[in-house]
Amino acid sequence: FASIASGWEGTTQVPVAGALQVFAFVGFLELAVMKDITGGEFPGDFRNDALDYGWDSFDEETKLQKRAVELNQGRAAMMGLLALMVHDKL
Repeated sequence: FASIASGWEGTTQVPVAGALQVFAFVGFLELAVMKDITGGEFPGDFRNDALDYGWDSFDEETKLQKRAVELNQGRAAMMGLLALMVHDKL
């Protein structure tokens, strides 16, 4: 791994077999694991009656607030990654 550069330059130096392994693993997760089997309580609810962590004990207002916080954290993470990509290209 020491011979592979960091940032976007490193993506072109990854061997094809390694990139295909990552692509196949992500495809497997998308098609087999991350499935919305039970319909869910809301779009993106992948608990599938397996993981709860007390979600059903919250009232509707708390659930909406927690989903809004999670959405904002996701947006912040996307902006952070965008900033890292821009910084890498400067």
